[in-house]
Amino acid sequence: MIIEIADIKVRPEDKDAFSDAIRRAATTVLAKAGGYRRHAILACQETPGRFILHVEWESLEAHTVGFRQSPAFAEWRAIIGPFFLQPPHVEHFDVVAAT
Repeated sequence: MIIEIADIKVRPEDKDAFSDAIRRAATTVLAKAGGYRRHAILACQETPGRFILHVEWESLEAHTVGFRQSPAFAEWRAIIGPFFLQPPHVEHFDVVAAT
């Protein structure tokens, strides 16, 4: 399993519309991707307009190849991309410990 962490910034005045859009995109697009396990969308309390997307994938390739190189990724970005102030910062993590 691999964890994708995407740090997303939108205009503070767009945070509610973005919240709706990313929830819709996660349900209709992301959750149907091969290798997808689960996700969480976090809205920052201290920085309005900052979100963290946490996605669990079966493998790095499930995200970087299976999803990002598929037509579904274009659909995903069409829904949430217009809100971005800048491209999201995305990194992948291995789980070292969890409860």
